[in-house]
Amino acid sequence: MKRDKIEIIAKEVIDASIRVHRELGPGLLESVYQFCLAEELKLRGLMVRSEVFLPLTYRGRLLNKDFRIDLLIEEEIIIEVKSVDGIAPIHEAQLLSYLRLSGKWLGFLLNFNVPVMREGIRRRVNGFR
Repeated sequence: MKRDKIEIIAKEVIDASIRVHRELGPGLLESVYQFCLAEELKLRGLMVRSEVFLPLTYRGRLLNKDFRIDLLIEEEIIIEVKSVDGIAPIHEAQLLSYLRLSGKWLGFLLNFNVPVMREGIRRRVNGFR
């Protein structure tokens, strides 16, 4: 998929996350935000997969260990949903690792436990900060 198409989808992701936050506010469980965000994105006509398994390959061998991506949008954008007091470096490292392991280009770390959703949006690109 071309990057300009991915950017259009990314704008929908941001807008949808703001919509969900306005509807629900802060303070709920991550699973609630994840479910509602998936529904909001589906209402916008986007393909959404939840709890997507990401296998671990080490030195060319597929290991019996999987990671789970919260949401995968249009098979291109990784979304990690949080509801925490503050984003820690480990949260960002998790998203960057998922981007690298999956070969995806763009991901968002969305923390819904903020007064204004724009404060909770972290965009990361594979290989860049």
